[in-house]
Amino acid sequence: MPQKKEELHRINEKIRGVTQVRVVGEDIEQGVFSIEKALEIAQSVGLDLVEIVANVDPPVCRVVDYKKFLYEQKKKQKEIKSKAQKVVLKEIRFGPHTDDHDFNFKKNHAIRFLEDGAKVKAYVFFRGRTIVFKEQGEILLLKFAQELEEYGKVEQLPQLEGKRMQMLIAPKKKKA
Repeated sequence: MPQKKEELHRINEKIRGVTQVRVVGEDIEQGVFSIEKALEIAQSVGLDLVEIVANVDPPVCRVVDYKKFLYEQKKKQKEIKSKAQKVVLKEIRFGPHTDDHDFNFKKNHAIRFLEDGAKVKAYVFFRGRTIVFKEQGEILLLKFAQELEEYGKVEQLPQLEGKRMQMLIAPKKKKA
């Protein structure tokens, strides 16, 4: 037999361990009442007594239709989630001997990514014996950061991790 999931809020007779509650709601008398009086008020208007804030003295309860209350809370959560900013990370890969044309081509892509609000992770990948050109790779990444200075700021300076040297650039905040 499936187990019923625990309620998010205590409602009506499930509000126990308290003698008085602060009652709020639309079109009702608001104030501090005994739990019995609060339940009576809720039942007289045909709604539920829902405990909103339990960790204050006295606890705050709202007289509301519980199903409608849950629906509105779910709607608010969805709205908050939709307004949250999603961070996009774009990668740009270089070799230690990248030509100027390729460098400019990738720089233009990075500019577009930063203008769209995405972070850019630029890295130099060293194959085999090219690891001896670490300094060349670092110079390349620093030059890349300098070229993108007006579009983004360096979040992480070039650092070598295994066979790749990487750097992170975040977009600058747009002025409203």
